[in-house]
Amino acid sequence: MLRIRLSRVGKKNKAQFRITVADGHRSPTGKFIEILGHYNPHTKEKVFKQERVEYWISKGAKPSATIHNFLVDAGIVKGKKMTSWKPKKKKGGDKPEEKTAEKKVEKSVEKKEEVKPEIKEEAKTEERKIVESTEVKKEENKK
Repeated sequence: MLRIRLSRVGKKNKAQFRITVADGHRSPTGKFIEILGHYNPHTKEKVFKQERVEYWISKGAKPSATIHNFLVDAGIVKGKKMTSWKPKKKKGGDKPEEKTAEKKVEKSVEKKEEVKPEIKEEAKTEERKIVESTEVKKEENKK
């Protein structure tokens, strides 16, 4: 299946794109059949060879979502714009951040309650031992 899509060219941090017709299974930067225009995202300049675009669409080439939106803006293709990308869904429910945050807080609270009494008891026993040993030493010194 033929696709009309963007192919990146240009330097690092200075992207420019060719609008090409290529086999849909090939790499976007690989072999292409024809260049139909170019797009500069820095200046928002879009140039199309309108006759060739119409020719390839009549032959069955399908434009990518972004190219379709460009062609609708230019008036070459009539119709509504397509959504070209969607943000990734997070795993879990509608609001996973709140649920996980609540669970973490609950777990940490449970751990703190469990850990603190043990530490306090151990600390108290150690303090008692220290106090007892100092008292014993004081008594020995008095004798």
